Amino acid sequence: MAAEDNVREDRANEAQGAGPDKPGRNARRQDVTAPALGFTGMIRWAWTQLTTMRTALFLLMLLAVAAVPGSLFPQRAANDAAVTAYLENNPTAGEWLDRFQMFDVYSSIWFSAVYLLLFISLIGCILPRTKKHAQAMRTPPPRTPARLSRLPEHGTLRLGAAGGGGHDDGGAPSSYEARNSAMRRAAAVLKKRGYRVQERPAGEGGAVASVGAERGYLREVGNLVFHISLVGILASVAVGGAFGYNGQRILVEEESFVNTMVSYDSFSSGTAFTPELLHPFSVVLDDFEVTYDRDTTSSFGQQIDFEASVTTREPGEAPQEQTLKVNHPLRIGGASVYLVGNGYAPVVTVRDGNGDVAFRGPMPAVPQDSVFTSLMVLKVPDAQPEQLGFVGLFLPTAGEANGVGISLDPSPALPQLQLNSYTGDLGLDDGTPQNVYVLDTDEMTELNSRNLDAGGLVINPGETVDLPAGKGSISFDGLQRFAGLDIQYDPSKAPVLVFATLALGGLAVSLFTPRRRVWVKVSDAEDDEAAGPTMEYGLLARGEDPRLSHEATEIRRQLSAAAAEHRPGTPGEDQE
Repeated sequence: MAAEDNVREDRANEAQGAGPDKPGRNARRQDVTAPALGFTGMIRWAWTQLTTMRTALFLLMLLAVAAVPGSLFPQRAANDAAVTAYLENNPTAGEWLDRFQMFDVYSSIWFSAVYLLLFISLIGCILPRTKKHAQAMRTPPPRTPARLSRLPEHGTLRLGAAGGGGHDDGGAPSSYEARNSAMRRAAAVLKKRGYRVQERPAGEGGAVASVGAERGYLREVGNLVFHISLVGILASVAVGGAFGYNGQRILVEEESFVNTMVSYDSFSSGTAFTPELLHPFSVVLDDFEVTYDRDTTSSFGQQIDFEASVTTREPGEAPQEQTLKVNHPLRIGGASVYLVGNGYAPVVTVRDGNGDVAFRGPMPAVPQDSVFTSLMVLKVPDAQPEQLGFVGLFLPTAGEANGVGISLDPSPALPQLQLNSYTGDLGLDDGTPQNVYVLDTDEMTELNSRNLDAGGLVINPGETVDLPAGKGSISFDGLQRFAGLDIQYDPSKAPVLVFATLALGGLAVSLFTPRRRVWVKVSDAEDDEAAGPTMEYGLLARGEDPRLSHEATEIRRQLSAAAAEHRPGTPGEDQE
C-alpha cells in the first residue's frame, strides 16, 4: 500500500510539471511553516476577539445567566439571617455553595470578571467604530456611478431649454452652463431634504455634471450613543454598588433616628463605602395613623392606608414637618426613606427580684397575620439577681378560640399581652450576636407558661403582674405604634436614568433613520442638444428601506418643480 501511495504522489507531481528544479504541490505543502504568533501576537489576537460585537453580545448573555443564582439563593448583602438559616438546614450543599460564592453572587470573583470583560469589550467595540464614523462623516459621498439605471430607484427628466448662465456666440446659454445650473438646482433640492451634498460641475469640455448626496449619518451616531450609554449604565451600576448603602430601622412614635452606623437595626453597604458617606440627617416619628376598612364585608377591618407624620432635619437647616406614605418616600441627604411596615409597640416596665426597674419603654412586636397578631420578645439582661426573658403574643383586639388567645381585629380595641417568662442566662454576656426577635431558652428556667401551674402571663393595659418565686414583675403601661423604615442611598440612580434615556433615544434614532445615497447626473439630450439638458437620478439604500420608492417619488417631484421655475416656456416632457 505504501508503494502505491508513492506512485500516486509521483504521478501527481508529474501532472503538475514537477521536476528536479520544480517541486510538486505535495512537496511545497511540506515546506510551508506557519508563522509563530509570539506573545505580542497572541495578545493582539485576544484583544481582537474580545472587542468584537459578537463577543460583547455573548458576554451580555453570560452576565444575565450569571445573575440567575442571585435570585435562587439568599444573598448576604440582602438577608444575612436567611443565609445563616440555609447553611444550618443544608450543611453539605451550603458549604459547597458558599465556596463558589453563591451567597455573594454580585460581589463574587466570577461575576465581577464577566462584568469587567463586558465593560472592556464594549469600550473596545465603540472606540474604533467612533473613529471610523468620524472619518466617514468627513469623506465626500461616493463617486457617481456610470449607469444609474442599475440602481433600485431611478428615473430621467427632460428639463428643456433654460435661460441664464454663460452664452455662446449666438447669445444662447452655453451647454455646460445649462448643465451646471441644473446641477446646482438639484443640489439645492437635496440639501433641503437633509442630504450632505457634493457638487461635481462639468467643465467646458465635460459631458456630464453630477451631484453626489448622502444622508443617514445619524443612524450610526444613534448606534454609538446607544452603546456608549450602555457602558455608562454599567459604570453607573458599578459605582452605585460600590458606594451605596441600605439600612433598616424600626422607629417607635416620638423616637428619633440619626443617620449614623449605630442607629441602624441592620445595615449593608458597597465595597468602597465608608461611614463618612453617611449624611447626618435626622428623622423623628411624631405620629402614625392607620385607616381601617369599615365599609365592606369582604375586607372589613383591614388596614387600607398608612400615614406617618415625621420631622426631618439636616445640618444648618430648620426642621421640616413632612408626611411619609407607602410609595411616597422622603428624599433627604441624598438618601431615600421608605415606609415598609408598621405595627404595635407595647410600653412595659420590668422590675427584677430586687424591686429595681430593669427595663422601661416600648417594645416593638412583629405582626404575624392580617389582624396584627404580633410576636413579642423581651430580653432584660440588667435584671438582678438573674436575667429575665419574655416571649409571647400581643393581641390588638383580644379574643379566644378553643382556649387559645387570638386577635379579632387589627385595631387596638382590646389590647392584651400573653407572655411566657424565663429566668437565667440570656447568652448575651459572651458577645455572640443574637436575633432580637428570638429568645434562646437553652440556659434558662421557665417561670410562666400554660404548661406550668403558674400559668401564662395575661396582662391588660394598666395592669401589673408578679413573676413566680419573687423574680420580679411586669406591667403593661401603654401602647404606641412603630414604623419600619428602609433607608437607601444609591448614587447611580440619576446617571442610570440619564444613560437609559440616551440609550432609548439612540436606539430609536438607529432604528428609524434610513441611510440613503442619491446621485443626479445632468447631460445634454442625445437626440437634440438644443432641447436642453436631461437629468438622470438614482437612489440606493444601505440596508432594507421600504420607503425608498416614496423618497424617489418626492425627489422627482421637487426636481421637476425646480426645473419648471427656470423654464422660459412650456414645461418639457418628463420621462421615466
